[in-house]
Amino acid sequence: MVATDCDGTLLRTDGTVTDYTRGVLHDVRAAGVGVVLVTARPPRWMDELADLGVEGLALCGNGAFTYDLSSRRIVSHRLLEAEVLGELIADLRDGIPGIRLATEGLEGLAREHAYRGSRVHGPEWMVCEAEELAGRSVGKVLVRHEVMETEELTAMVAAIVGERAEVSHSGAVRLAEIGPRGVTKAVALAQWCDEQEPEITASDVWAFGDMPNDLPMLTWAGRSFAVANAHADVRAAADEVVASNDEDGVARTLVRLLEDG
Repeated sequence: MVATDCDGTLLRTDGTVTDYTRGVLHDVRAAGVGVVLVTARPPRWMDELADLGVEGLALCGNGAFTYDLSSRRIVSHRLLEAEVLGELIADLRDGIPGIRLATEGLEGLAREHAYRGSRVHGPEWMVCEAEELAGRSVGKVLVRHEVMETEELTAMVAAIVGERAEVSHSGAVRLAEIGPRGVTKAVALAQWCDEQEPEITASDVWAFGDMPNDLPMLTWAGRSFAVANAHADVRAAADEVVASNDEDGVARTLVRLLEDG
């Protein structure tokens, strides 16, 4: 089984996928090796990847959502409860001046009026005051700051959140992400593997990633690969560093692994 991150790993820097990678993914599946996408992307960003040729389920929102790529719907979820979300929003706003907040839930994106991001121009479920964001359970909270760099912001958010939820970052500029407590890419992937017939074990999984939110998955998998453009912590943790995303690193590695048997 191949488990791969999308942005910065399988996808090129411009968000595209080459015909070469599409062809390799087809060959991998034809050889009887499954491919599952494991990404920080919310479900609403997944339909644009429909031409990859990867069918079945994708694990989105750092494991919060399981999304059926064929029917284009969320089939299961692991959510941060509204009560906890309300506490976190209040504490974050008190602790980090200047932040702007948004959430990804079953209905889609909700954001406060001042939140700005590269993907807020699409369909939105709600634009509101920050306190109103706590009115529903969500899969992910987005914490953005106009000045603070991602690493510093993520560390500050983690210090405030503590053990109430999972804090990570996927490489987006000046953005930290909060997910439900105990929910990571590894947890979602392990559960998905347990449900397969026959059951897939960690030793059967080749995992690819580039950012700190991939570390739980890479640590869990039997064999882990960091693309050359990956975060330094990811390169240090992976079993092997392969060619970059812009060099079709995932696809070229899969060809080699299949040839090696």
